[in-house]
Amino acid sequence: MYATILLCYDGSREGRLALREGAKLAQITGAAVHLLAVVETSSVSAMAQAADAEALRRQQADFEAVLEEGRHRLTAMGLEPVVRMEFGDPVATITRIADELGADLVIAGHHRDGFWSHWLRRSVTAELGDRLKCSLLLAQKVVEDSELFPKT
Repeated sequence: MYATILLCYDGSREGRLALREGAKLAQITGAAVHLLAVVETSSVSAMAQAADAEALRRQQADFEAVLEEGRHRLTAMGLEPVVRMEFGDPVATITRIADELGADLVIAGHHRDGFWSHWLRRSVTAELGDRLKCSLLLAQKVVEDSELFPKT
């Protein structure tokens, strides 16, 4: 059913749920797993970072640590993830990478917003749903350790 799964990971609680649910699906289907973190360099973020190049370097270092954590978690679950970090607009970048990989499924965490924050800013997941050519899973299910780690 799924041969290639793209896991979008940011280290947040929601990202960790996506990682675990994606890992479980990969275990079941035998899919290749690609772990992706996107450092946003668009709009207001880009202006702030241009003012402070050191801020971009710190953000990149933070995402490298997040990706290493994700790699470690997936490897412990018996998977062999391909890990990459990209810079740019999250929606455009995730869509481009999914197309390049021929991904069957993109998995992202769902960040719940209150009314005002939802109204004031765009929904990355809604835009992904409109732009992706493959399935999109918004992970919210808690997958227990007993479901993920191979029995020894």
